[in-house]
Amino acid sequence: MQLLRARLHFFAELVTVLLFMAMFAAFLLQVFTRYVLNDPVAWTQEFVLIMYIWIVFWCGAFLLKEREHITFDMFFLALPPRQRRILAIVLTALTGLVFIVALPATFDYVTFMKIEKSPVMGIRFDILYSIFIVFVVAVAVGALWRIWRLLGRSWQSELVAGGDVEP
Repeated sequence: MQLLRARLHFFAELVTVLLFMAMFAAFLLQVFTRYVLNDPVAWTQEFVLIMYIWIVFWCGAFLLKEREHITFDMFFLALPPRQRRILAIVLTALTGLVFIVALPATFDYVTFMKIEKSPVMGIRFDILYSIFIVFVVAVAVGALWRIWRLLGRSWQSELVAGGDVEP
């Protein structure tokens, strides 16, 4: 199981690196054609934006851990560990539930967007924004997985704040 997780994580990182490389190459091409050749190409701006959208949602879905998200946790950290566990279960369940409930409407809207295309490259919006469906599913599955871990014996490791495990 650890080997499979490591390989999937490596794959997610590899995809991210390729997306960043493509975005950076298009950015450099944009700078070169605009300032050196004085003849900018239009598709590079759109391509960079599309790559940015994919990088944000791809990383949010597969690479960012719960602890790496920005949180306002002063109230949460003031609670004793057992109450933090309960609050974490409730809030994670709510988050997962919201994403699960939103999934059908999200899917309908993204698939409906096939009628629109990006202005320069002509990429259908359903393809362009399909990464958001992947993100919604990943957040919902991640919430279920976190609840599973919070209900397990080593639930304290889920409540780590700033790298220190609370007693």
